[in-house]
Amino acid sequence: QVQLVESGGGLVQAGGSLGLSCEASRSISTFNNMGWYRQAPGKQRELVARITSGGGTNYPDAVKGRFTITGNNARNTVYLQMTSLKPEDTAVYYCKANLGNYGVYWGKGTLVTVSS
Repeated sequence: QVQLVESGGGLVQAGGSLGLSCEASRSISTFNNMGWYRQAPGKQRELVARITSGGGTNYPDAVKGRFTITGNNARNTVYLQMTSLKPEDTAVYYCKANLGNYGVYWGKGTLVTVSS
């Protein structure tokens, strides 16, 4: 079992920046990968950033160049730094841990609201 706790959401103006944190209940260095996803009202959950155990990252075009995912193994924490935020970035942001054969775990989410 892995518990994931997200924090850092809030209200920000368009063009602003916000950082999210996801703390895991155990070492993240053994995870296959971790990711940040978001779900806006009426829309499907979508990937916004992923980081592998080797440190590789990938982003969809919608956030590439604006969002950055990093990990701190010593703190069992993954971060998402978001810049140049747009109203369409408004969503609940979820942290996900992929442990391969040992399952997939999700946090409860944190709300990010970007005002125009």
